[in-house]
Amino acid sequence: MTDLTDRTDPTGPTGPTSPTDLAYLPATEALRRFRDRSLSPVELMTAVIARAEAVESKVNALAERTFEQALAAAREAEARYGGKGATPRALEGLPVATKEEQPLKGRRSTDGSLAFRDEIADETHPVVERVQAAGGIVHARTTTPEFSCAAFTQSRLWGVTRNPWNLEFSPGGSSGGAGAALAAGETTLATGSDIGGSIRIPASFTGTVGYKPPYGRVPAMAPFNLDTYCHDGPMARTVGDTALLQNVIAGPHPLDAVSLRPKFTLPERFEGVEGVRVALSVTLGDWPVDPEVEANTRAVAEALRAAGAVVEEVDVPITRAHVMEAAMIHFGSVFGPYVTSVAAEHGDLLTAYALDFAERTAEAVREPGSIMRGLELEAAVQTTLGRLLDRYDVLLCPTTAIPALRADDDYLSTKVVIGGVELDSYLEAAMTTVFNIASRCPVLSVPSGFASTGVPTGVQVVGRTYDDAAVFRVATAIEAVRPWNGRPAL
Repeated sequence: MTDLTDRTDPTGPTGPTSPTDLAYLPATEALRRFRDRSLSPVELMTAVIARAEAVESKVNALAERTFEQALAAAREAEARYGGKGATPRALEGLPVATKEEQPLKGRRSTDGSLAFRDEIADETHPVVERVQAAGGIVHARTTTPEFSCAAFTQSRLWGVTRNPWNLEFSPGGSSGGAGAALAAGETTLATGSDIGGSIRIPASFTGTVGYKPPYGRVPAMAPFNLDTYCHDGPMARTVGDTALLQNVIAGPHPLDAVSLRPKFTLPERFEGVEGVRVALSVTLGDWPVDPEVEANTRAVAEALRAAGAVVEEVDVPITRAHVMEAAMIHFGSVFGPYVTSVAAEHGDLLTAYALDFAERTAEAVREPGSIMRGLELEAAVQTTLGRLLDRYDVLLCPTTAIPALRADDDYLSTKVVIGGVELDSYLEAAMTTVFNIASRCPVLSVPSGFASTGVPTGVQVVGRTYDDAAVFRVATAIEAVRPWNGRPAL
Protein backbone atom coordinates (compact mmCIF):
# COMPACT_ATOMS: atom_id res chain seq x y z
CA MET A 1 0.00 0.00 0.00
CA THR A 2 1.43 3.36 -1.06
CA ASP A 3 0.40 6.89 -0.19
CA LEU A 4 -0.71 9.03 -3.12
CA THR A 5 1.74 11.71 -2.00
CA ASP A 6 4.62 9.43 -2.97
CA ARG A 7 3.92 9.66 -6.70
CA THR A 8 5.07 12.83 -8.44
CA ASP A 9 6.00 13.99 -11.90
CA PRO A 10 9.82 14.12 -11.96
CA THR A 11 10.03 15.96 -15.26
CA GLY A 12 10.21 19.63 -16.09
CA PRO A 13 10.42 22.68 -13.84
CA THR A 14 9.01 22.29 -10.36
CA GLY A 15 8.87 25.90 -9.17
CA PRO A 16 5.61 27.44 -7.93
CA THR A 17 4.84 28.98 -11.31
CA SER A 18 5.88 26.12 -13.60
CA PRO A 19 3.30 25.27 -16.28
CA THR A 20 2.86 21.74 -14.92
CA ASP A 21 2.21 23.04 -11.42
CA LEU A 22 -0.37 25.49 -12.74
CA ALA A 23 -2.08 22.72 -14.68
CA TYR A 24 -2.58 20.85 -11.39
CA LEU A 25 -3.60 23.89 -9.34
CA PRO A 26 -6.82 23.24 -7.39
CA ALA A 27 -9.80 25.25 -8.62
CA THR A 28 -10.38 26.80 -5.21
CA GLU A 29 -6.76 28.00 -5.11
CA ALA A 30 -6.95 29.30 -8.67
CA LEU A 31 -10.04 31.35 -7.83
CA ARG A 32 -8.29 32.85 -4.80
CA ARG A 33 -5.31 33.80 -6.93
CA PHE A 34 -7.53 35.20 -9.68
CA ARG A 35 -9.13 37.48 -7.09
CA ASP A 36 -5.85 38.72 -5.60
CA ARG A 37 -4.45 39.13 -9.13
CA SER A 38 -1.45 36.85 -8.50
CA LEU A 39 -2.64 34.61 -11.34
CA SER A 40 -4.51 35.30 -14.53
CA PRO A 41 -7.14 33.00 -16.06
CA VAL A 42 -5.09 33.29 -19.26
CA GLU A 43 -2.03 31.89 -17.50
CA LEU A 44 -4.00 28.98 -16.12
CA MET A 45 -5.71 28.19 -19.41
CA THR A 46 -2.39 28.41 -21.26
CA ALA A 47 -0.83 25.94 -18.81
CA VAL A 48 -3.73 23.51 -19.08
CA ILE A 49 -3.68 23.65 -22.88
CA ALA A 50 0.10 23.15 -22.93
CA ARG A 51 -0.27 20.13 -20.68
CA ALA A 52 -3.01 18.69 -22.89
CA GLU A 53 -0.92 19.16 -25.99
CA ALA A 54 2.02 17.45 -24.29
CA VAL A 55 0.20 14.35 -23.03
CA GLU A 56 -2.91 13.90 -25.15
CA SER A 57 -1.15 11.72 -27.72
CA LYS A 58 -0.54 9.20 -24.93
CA VAL A 59 -3.77 9.54 -22.94
CA ASN A 60 -6.42 10.29 -25.61
CA ALA A 61 -8.95 11.74 -23.15
CA LEU A 62 -10.38 14.58 -25.22
CA ALA A 63 -13.11 14.03 -27.80
CA GLU A 64 -13.14 17.68 -28.78
CA ARG A 65 -10.85 20.67 -28.15
CA THR A 66 -11.82 24.33 -28.40
CA PHE A 67 -8.59 25.88 -27.21
CA GLU A 68 -8.66 29.14 -29.20
CA GLN A 69 -12.18 29.96 -28.02
CA ALA A 70 -11.13 29.04 -24.49
CA LEU A 71 -8.21 31.46 -24.54
CA ALA A 72 -10.51 34.20 -25.76
CA ALA A 73 -12.91 33.46 -22.92
CA ALA A 74 -9.99 33.46 -20.46
CA ARG A 75 -9.05 36.95 -21.61
CA GLU A 76 -12.61 38.08 -20.93
CA ALA A 77 -12.43 36.52 -17.46
CA GLU A 78 -9.13 38.27 -16.84
CA ALA A 79 -10.81 41.58 -17.62
CA ARG A 80 -13.61 40.83 -15.15
CA TYR A 81 -11.12 40.20 -12.37
CA GLY A 82 -9.46 43.48 -13.36
CA GLY A 83 -12.68 45.38 -12.72
CA LYS A 84 -13.76 45.69 -16.34
CA GLY A 85 -17.25 44.47 -17.04
CA ALA A 86 -19.47 42.34 -14.83
CA THR A 87 -18.51 40.88 -11.45
CA PRO A 88 -16.65 37.54 -11.65
CA ARG A 89 -18.94 34.52 -11.27
CA ALA A 90 -18.56 31.32 -9.25
CA LEU A 91 -16.33 29.50 -11.79
CA GLU A 92 -15.02 32.56 -13.61
CA GLY A 93 -12.01 31.66 -15.75
CA LEU A 94 -11.68 27.99 -14.73
CA PRO A 95 -11.06 25.32 -17.39
CA VAL A 96 -13.88 22.74 -17.30
CA ALA A 97 -13.91 19.62 -19.47
CA THR A 98 -17.45 18.35 -20.04
CA LYS A 99 -18.43 14.80 -20.90
CA GLU A 100 -19.27 14.49 -24.58
CA GLU A 101 -22.44 12.62 -23.67
CA GLN A 102 -23.73 15.91 -22.23
CA PRO A 103 -24.72 17.87 -25.37
CA LEU A 104 -23.60 21.39 -26.17
CA LYS A 105 -25.81 23.24 -28.63
CA GLY A 106 -24.23 23.59 -32.05
CA ARG A 107 -21.50 21.03 -31.37
CA ARG A 108 -21.25 17.38 -32.32
CA SER A 109 -23.27 15.01 -30.14
CA THR A 110 -22.07 11.50 -30.95
CA ASP A 111 -22.48 9.54 -27.70
CA GLY A 112 -19.19 7.93 -28.68
CA SER A 113 -20.76 6.14 -31.65
CA LEU A 114 -19.97 6.10 -35.34
CA ALA A 115 -23.73 5.92 -35.85
CA PHE A 116 -24.03 9.53 -34.63
CA ARG A 117 -20.73 10.95 -35.85
CA ASP A 118 -22.50 13.70 -37.83
CA GLU A 119 -25.15 14.58 -35.24
CA ILE A 120 -25.27 18.19 -34.05
CA ALA A 121 -26.91 19.04 -30.71
CA ASP A 122 -29.85 21.43 -30.78
CA GLU A 123 -29.82 22.05 -27.02
CA THR A 124 -27.36 22.25 -24.16
CA HIS A 125 -27.40 19.94 -21.16
CA PRO A 126 -28.44 21.73 -17.93
CA VAL A 127 -25.10 20.86 -16.30
CA VAL A 128 -23.09 22.39 -19.15
CA GLU A 129 -25.46 25.36 -19.27
CA ARG A 130 -24.80 26.03 -15.59
CA VAL A 131 -21.04 25.64 -15.93
CA GLN A 132 -20.99 28.25 -18.66
CA ALA A 133 -23.42 30.57 -16.85
CA ALA A 134 -21.07 30.47 -13.84
CA GLY A 135 -18.09 31.56 -15.94
CA GLY A 136 -16.52 28.12 -16.38
CA ILE A 137 -14.74 27.78 -19.71
CA VAL A 138 -15.44 24.57 -21.62
CA HIS A 139 -12.10 24.15 -23.35
CA ALA A 140 -12.59 20.44 -24.11
CA ARG A 141 -15.11 17.62 -24.10
CA THR A 142 -14.11 14.18 -22.88
CA THR A 143 -14.24 10.68 -24.30
CA THR A 144 -16.63 7.91 -23.32
CA PRO A 145 -17.30 4.33 -24.35
CA GLU A 146 -20.06 3.97 -26.94
CA PHE A 147 -23.42 4.96 -25.38
CA SER A 148 -21.59 5.12 -22.01
CA CYS A 149 -22.41 1.43 -21.58
CA ALA A 150 -19.01 0.13 -20.44
CA ALA A 151 -16.69 0.44 -17.44
CA PHE A 152 -13.71 1.15 -19.74
CA THR A 153 -13.31 3.94 -22.29
CA GLN A 154 -12.71 2.91 -25.88
CA SER A 155 -14.74 3.32 -29.04
CA ARG A 156 -14.51 2.95 -32.79
CA LEU A 157 -15.00 6.72 -33.03
CA TRP A 158 -12.23 7.91 -30.69
CA GLY A 159 -10.01 4.91 -30.06
CA VAL A 160 -8.64 3.87 -26.66
CA THR A 161 -8.40 6.25 -23.70
CA ARG A 162 -5.61 5.32 -21.31
CA ASN A 163 -4.89 5.74 -17.63
CA PRO A 164 -2.23 8.43 -17.08
CA TRP A 165 -0.78 6.48 -14.15
CA ASN A 166 -0.10 3.40 -16.28
CA LEU A 167 -0.96 3.52 -19.97
CA GLU A 168 -1.57 -0.24 -20.12
CA PHE A 169 -4.69 0.28 -18.02
CA SER A 170 -8.03 1.99 -18.57
CA PRO A 171 -9.16 5.09 -16.68
CA GLY A 172 -12.51 3.32 -16.32
CA GLY A 173 -15.83 4.29 -17.76
CA SER A 174 -18.01 5.71 -18.76
CA SER A 175 -16.63 9.09 -17.64
CA GLY A 176 -13.15 7.76 -18.31
CA GLY A 177 -12.05 10.68 -20.42
CA ALA A 178 -12.97 13.03 -17.59
CA GLY A 179 -10.98 11.07 -15.01
CA ALA A 180 -7.99 10.72 -17.33
CA ALA A 181 -8.03 14.43 -18.23
CA LEU A 182 -8.05 15.42 -14.55
CA ALA A 183 -5.26 13.01 -13.63
CA ALA A 184 -3.16 14.13 -16.60
CA GLY A 185 -3.56 17.85 -15.84
CA GLU A 186 -5.59 18.52 -18.99
CA THR A 187 -8.38 20.26 -17.10
CA THR A 188 -9.11 21.82 -13.71
CA LEU A 189 -12.67 20.53 -13.32
CA ALA A 190 -14.76 17.99 -15.20
CA THR A 191 -18.34 16.80 -15.46
CA GLY A 192 -19.49 13.20 -15.57
CA SER A 193 -22.56 11.02 -15.48
CA ASP A 194 -23.25 7.82 -13.60
CA ILE A 195 -25.76 5.05 -14.38
CA GLY A 196 -23.90 2.16 -12.75
CA GLY A 197 -20.72 3.72 -11.43
CA SER A 198 -19.63 5.81 -14.41
CA ILE A 199 -18.36 8.71 -12.28
CA ARG A 200 -16.97 6.71 -9.38
CA ILE A 201 -15.16 3.97 -11.34
CA PRO A 202 -13.01 6.49 -13.28
CA ALA A 203 -12.39 8.47 -10.09
CA SER A 204 -11.07 5.32 -8.41
CA PHE A 205 -8.93 4.23 -11.35
CA THR A 206 -7.37 7.69 -11.85
CA GLY A 207 -6.84 8.88 -8.28
CA THR A 208 -9.41 11.66 -8.57
CA VAL A 209 -12.66 12.55 -6.79
CA GLY A 210 -16.08 11.76 -8.22
CA TYR A 211 -19.51 12.47 -6.80
CA LYS A 212 -22.74 10.66 -7.52
CA PRO A 213 -25.33 13.06 -6.13
CA PRO A 214 -28.62 11.69 -4.85
CA TYR A 215 -31.27 11.31 -7.52
CA GLY A 216 -32.82 14.63 -8.52
CA ARG A 217 -30.13 16.82 -6.94
CA VAL A 218 -28.59 17.71 -10.31
CA PRO A 219 -30.87 18.26 -13.31
CA ALA A 220 -30.60 16.03 -16.36
CA MET A 221 -32.18 15.75 -19.80
CA ALA A 222 -35.32 13.88 -20.79
CA PRO A 223 -36.04 11.04 -21.02
CA PHE A 224 -33.17 9.63 -18.97
CA ASN A 225 -33.76 12.16 -16.20
CA LEU A 226 -36.71 9.91 -15.30
CA ASP A 227 -34.41 6.90 -14.87
CA THR A 228 -33.62 6.69 -11.16
CA TYR A 229 -30.26 5.05 -11.87
CA CYS A 230 -29.07 8.13 -13.81
CA HIS A 231 -27.06 10.89 -12.18
CA ASP A 232 -24.96 13.76 -13.53
CA GLY A 233 -22.25 15.02 -11.24
CA PRO A 234 -18.88 16.70 -10.69
CA MET A 235 -15.36 15.32 -10.89
CA ALA A 236 -12.18 17.01 -9.69
CA ARG A 237 -8.83 16.36 -8.02
CA THR A 238 -9.85 17.55 -4.53
CA VAL A 239 -12.94 17.28 -2.37
CA GLY A 240 -13.20 21.07 -2.16
CA ASP A 241 -13.13 21.44 -5.94
CA THR A 242 -15.81 18.76 -6.25
CA ALA A 243 -18.03 20.64 -3.80
CA LEU A 244 -17.43 23.88 -5.72
CA LEU A 245 -18.65 22.39 -8.98
CA GLN A 246 -21.50 20.51 -7.31
CA ASN A 247 -22.85 23.77 -5.89
CA VAL A 248 -22.88 25.29 -9.38
CA ILE A 249 -24.68 22.46 -11.17
CA ALA A 250 -27.20 21.51 -8.44
CA GLY A 251 -30.73 22.80 -8.09
CA PRO A 252 -34.12 22.69 -9.81
CA HIS A 253 -34.34 23.23 -13.56
CA PRO A 254 -37.47 23.97 -15.59
CA LEU A 255 -36.72 21.19 -18.08
CA ASP A 256 -36.32 18.49 -15.44
CA ALA A 257 -39.51 17.77 -13.53
CA VAL A 258 -37.74 15.55 -10.99
CA SER A 259 -35.01 18.05 -10.08
CA LEU A 260 -35.36 18.87 -6.41
CA ARG A 261 -36.60 22.06 -4.81
CA PRO A 262 -35.19 23.94 -3.07
CA LYS A 263 -31.56 23.89 -4.14
CA PHE A 264 -29.23 22.37 -1.57
CA THR A 265 -25.87 24.13 -1.19
CA LEU A 266 -22.89 22.46 0.41
CA PRO A 267 -21.05 24.54 3.03
CA GLU A 268 -17.61 25.95 2.25
CA ARG A 269 -16.08 24.23 5.28
CA PHE A 270 -16.79 20.98 7.09
CA GLU A 271 -16.34 19.98 10.72
CA GLY A 272 -14.00 17.20 11.74
CA VAL A 273 -15.17 13.62 12.13
CA GLU A 274 -14.89 13.23 15.90
CA GLY A 275 -17.74 10.94 16.92
CA VAL A 276 -18.96 10.32 13.37
CA ARG A 277 -20.16 6.71 13.06
CA VAL A 278 -18.59 4.93 10.09
CA ALA A 279 -19.64 1.44 8.98
CA LEU A 280 -16.77 -0.33 7.23
CA SER A 281 -17.52 -3.10 4.73
CA VAL A 282 -14.64 -4.32 2.61
CA THR A 283 -16.67 -6.91 0.71
CA LEU A 284 -20.05 -5.11 0.65
CA GLY A 285 -21.78 -8.44 1.08
CA ASP A 286 -20.02 -11.14 -0.92
CA TRP A 287 -17.76 -9.30 -3.38
CA PRO A 288 -14.30 -10.85 -3.75
CA VAL A 289 -11.81 -7.99 -3.33
CA ASP A 290 -8.22 -7.67 -4.50
CA PRO A 291 -5.79 -7.71 -1.54
CA GLU A 292 -4.28 -4.34 -2.47
CA VAL A 293 -7.72 -2.75 -2.68
CA GLU A 294 -8.58 -4.24 0.71
CA ALA A 295 -5.35 -3.01 2.31
CA ASN A 296 -5.87 0.53 1.06
CA THR A 297 -9.51 0.51 2.18
CA ARG A 298 -8.52 -0.60 5.66
CA ALA A 299 -5.81 2.07 5.77
CA VAL A 300 -8.44 4.74 5.10
CA ALA A 301 -10.63 3.28 7.86
CA GLU A 302 -7.72 3.36 10.30
CA ALA A 303 -6.94 6.96 9.38
CA LEU A 304 -10.56 7.94 10.07
CA ARG A 305 -10.41 6.12 13.39
CA ALA A 306 -7.24 8.03 14.29
CA ALA A 307 -9.05 11.26 13.38
CA GLY A 308 -11.74 10.53 15.95
CA ALA A 309 -14.40 8.70 13.96
CA VAL A 310 -16.07 5.61 15.39
CA VAL A 311 -15.34 2.96 12.77
CA GLU A 312 -16.95 -0.47 13.04
CA GLU A 313 -16.73 -3.31 10.54
CA VAL A 314 -20.16 -4.59 9.59
CA ASP A 315 -21.80 -7.35 7.59
CA VAL A 316 -23.95 -6.13 4.69
CA PRO A 317 -26.42 -8.85 3.63
CA ILE A 318 -26.35 -7.95 -0.07
CA THR A 319 -25.24 -10.34 -2.82
CA ARG A 320 -23.57 -9.27 -6.05
CA ALA A 321 -25.72 -11.81 -7.91
CA HIS A 322 -28.90 -10.04 -6.80
CA VAL A 323 -27.41 -6.61 -7.50
CA MET A 324 -26.38 -7.61 -11.01
CA GLU A 325 -29.71 -9.31 -11.68
CA ALA A 326 -31.61 -6.19 -10.60
CA ALA A 327 -29.33 -3.95 -12.67
CA MET A 328 -29.65 -6.05 -15.82
CA ILE A 329 -33.44 -6.06 -15.50
CA HIS A 330 -33.43 -2.31 -15.00
CA PHE A 331 -31.12 -1.72 -17.96
CA GLY A 332 -33.17 -4.15 -20.01
CA SER A 333 -36.29 -2.05 -19.49
CA VAL A 334 -34.74 1.39 -20.06
CA PHE A 335 -31.16 1.68 -21.32
CA GLY A 336 -30.80 -1.55 -23.30
CA PRO A 337 -33.78 -0.93 -25.60
CA TYR A 338 -32.26 2.41 -26.60
CA VAL A 339 -29.03 0.71 -27.69
CA THR A 340 -31.06 -2.00 -29.41
CA SER A 341 -33.01 0.59 -31.39
CA VAL A 342 -29.77 2.14 -32.66
CA ALA A 343 -28.36 -1.29 -33.47
CA ALA A 344 -31.43 -2.12 -35.55
CA GLU A 345 -30.49 0.67 -37.95
CA HIS A 346 -26.72 0.96 -37.56
CA GLY A 347 -25.61 -2.41 -36.19
CA ASP A 348 -22.55 -2.64 -38.44
CA LEU A 349 -21.22 0.63 -37.00
CA LEU A 350 -21.53 -0.33 -33.34
CA THR A 351 -18.86 -1.82 -31.10
CA ALA A 352 -19.07 -5.47 -30.14
CA TYR A 353 -19.41 -4.56 -26.46
CA ALA A 354 -22.40 -2.26 -27.14
CA LEU A 355 -24.15 -5.00 -29.10
CA ASP A 356 -23.36 -7.48 -26.33
CA PHE A 357 -24.78 -5.08 -23.72
CA ALA A 358 -28.00 -4.72 -25.69
CA GLU A 359 -28.34 -8.49 -26.05
CA ARG A 360 -27.65 -9.29 -22.38
CA THR A 361 -30.01 -6.64 -21.06
CA ALA A 362 -32.76 -7.77 -23.43
CA GLU A 363 -32.33 -11.33 -22.16
CA ALA A 364 -32.81 -10.11 -18.58
CA VAL A 365 -36.39 -8.97 -19.26
CA ARG A 366 -37.63 -11.80 -21.47
CA GLU A 367 -39.28 -13.73 -18.65
CA PRO A 368 -42.82 -12.66 -17.62
CA GLY A 369 -42.74 -10.83 -14.31
CA SER A 370 -39.12 -9.78 -14.66
CA ILE A 371 -39.86 -6.10 -14.01
CA MET A 372 -41.59 -6.96 -10.72
CA ARG A 373 -38.70 -9.27 -9.86
CA GLY A 374 -36.30 -6.37 -10.42
CA LEU A 375 -38.33 -4.05 -8.20
CA GLU A 376 -38.36 -6.63 -5.42
CA LEU A 377 -34.59 -7.02 -5.63
CA GLU A 378 -34.09 -3.26 -5.63
CA ALA A 379 -36.37 -2.83 -2.63
CA ALA A 380 -34.39 -5.45 -0.68
CA VAL A 381 -31.13 -3.59 -1.37
CA GLN A 382 -32.65 -0.26 -0.37
CA THR A 383 -34.10 -1.71 2.83
CA THR A 384 -30.79 -3.27 3.81
CA LEU A 385 -28.89 -0.02 3.33
CA GLY A 386 -31.62 2.01 5.00
CA ARG A 387 -31.41 -0.08 8.15
CA LEU A 388 -27.62 0.05 8.16
CA LEU A 389 -27.46 3.81 7.70
CA ASP A 390 -30.03 4.30 10.43
CA ARG A 391 -27.29 3.11 12.80
CA TYR A 392 -24.31 4.78 11.10
CA ASP A 393 -23.67 8.19 9.56
CA VAL A 394 -21.85 6.81 6.51
CA LEU A 395 -20.78 3.54 4.95
CA LEU A 396 -17.18 3.10 3.77
CA CYS A 397 -16.37 0.48 1.12
CA PRO A 398 -14.13 0.06 -1.93
CA THR A 399 -15.20 1.70 -5.17
CA THR A 400 -14.03 -1.22 -7.26
CA ALA A 401 -12.93 -4.71 -6.28
CA ILE A 402 -9.86 -4.52 -8.54
CA PRO A 403 -7.39 -1.66 -9.07
CA ALA A 404 -8.12 -1.27 -12.80
CA LEU A 405 -9.10 -2.87 -16.09
CA ARG A 406 -6.82 -3.27 -19.10
CA ALA A 407 -7.13 -0.45 -21.63
CA ASP A 408 -7.14 -2.56 -24.79
CA ASP A 409 -9.55 -5.29 -23.68
CA ASP A 410 -13.32 -5.18 -24.20
CA TYR A 411 -13.79 -8.10 -21.75
CA LEU A 412 -16.09 -10.04 -24.04
CA SER A 413 -13.87 -13.10 -23.80
CA THR A 414 -11.58 -12.16 -20.93
CA LYS A 415 -12.77 -13.15 -17.47
CA VAL A 416 -11.94 -11.15 -14.34
CA VAL A 417 -10.67 -13.40 -11.55
CA ILE A 418 -10.30 -12.09 -7.99
CA GLY A 419 -8.87 -14.33 -5.30
CA GLY A 420 -9.69 -17.40 -7.36
CA VAL A 421 -13.28 -16.29 -7.95
CA GLU A 422 -14.20 -15.90 -11.62
CA LEU A 423 -16.78 -13.16 -12.20
CA ASP A 424 -19.66 -13.82 -14.58
CA SER A 425 -19.13 -10.33 -16.04
CA TYR A 426 -16.30 -7.85 -15.66
CA LEU A 427 -18.98 -5.34 -14.61
CA GLU A 428 -19.20 -7.18 -11.29
CA ALA A 429 -15.76 -5.82 -10.43
CA ALA A 430 -17.43 -2.47 -9.80
CA MET A 431 -18.93 -2.10 -6.32
CA THR A 432 -20.87 0.93 -7.41
CA THR A 433 -24.16 -0.25 -8.92
CA VAL A 434 -25.55 -0.99 -5.46
CA PHE A 435 -25.83 2.78 -5.00
CA ASN A 436 -27.52 3.37 -8.34
CA ILE A 437 -30.18 1.01 -7.03
CA ALA A 438 -30.11 3.00 -3.77
CA SER A 439 -30.14 6.11 -5.92
CA ARG A 440 -31.12 8.59 -3.23
CA CYS A 441 -27.90 7.91 -1.31
CA PRO A 442 -25.11 10.43 -2.02
CA VAL A 443 -21.76 8.75 -2.77
CA LEU A 444 -18.27 10.23 -3.05
CA SER A 445 -15.35 8.21 -4.41
CA VAL A 446 -11.98 9.40 -3.14
CA PRO A 447 -8.46 7.98 -3.55
CA SER A 448 -7.29 5.36 -1.05
CA GLY A 449 -3.76 4.53 -2.24
CA PHE A 450 -1.91 2.78 -5.04
CA ALA A 451 -1.70 -0.75 -6.36
CA SER A 452 1.61 -2.34 -7.31
CA THR A 453 0.84 -1.65 -10.99
CA GLY A 454 1.03 2.08 -10.27
CA VAL A 455 -2.69 2.74 -10.68
CA PRO A 456 -4.66 4.32 -7.83
CA THR A 457 -7.44 2.69 -5.84
CA GLY A 458 -10.48 4.34 -4.30
CA VAL A 459 -13.10 4.11 -1.58
CA GLN A 460 -16.75 5.12 -1.59
CA VAL A 461 -18.22 7.23 1.19
CA VAL A 462 -21.96 6.51 1.16
CA GLY A 463 -24.45 8.68 3.04
CA ARG A 464 -28.03 8.42 4.17
CA THR A 465 -30.61 9.47 1.62
CA TYR A 466 -30.07 13.10 0.62
CA ASP A 467 -27.45 13.71 3.32
CA ASP A 468 -24.90 15.21 0.93
CA ALA A 469 -23.04 17.13 3.64
CA ALA A 470 -22.14 14.00 5.62
CA VAL A 471 -20.23 12.35 2.77
CA PHE A 472 -18.33 15.57 2.01
CA ARG A 473 -17.50 15.94 5.70
CA VAL A 474 -16.02 12.45 5.89
CA ALA A 475 -14.26 12.75 2.53
CA THR A 476 -12.70 16.05 3.63
CA ALA A 477 -11.35 14.28 6.70
CA ILE A 478 -9.92 11.46 4.57
CA GLU A 479 -8.19 14.02 2.37
CA ALA A 480 -6.74 15.74 5.44
CA VAL A 481 -5.32 12.61 7.06
CA ARG A 482 -4.32 10.80 3.84
CA PRO A 483 -3.71 13.62 1.33
CA TRP A 484 -3.34 12.87 -2.36
CA ASN A 485 -1.33 15.37 -4.35
CA GLY A 486 0.72 13.19 -6.64
CA ARG A 487 0.68 13.32 -10.40
CA PRO A 488 1.54 10.73 -13.04
CA ALA A 489 4.97 10.86 -14.63
CA LEU A 490 3.81 11.28 -18.22
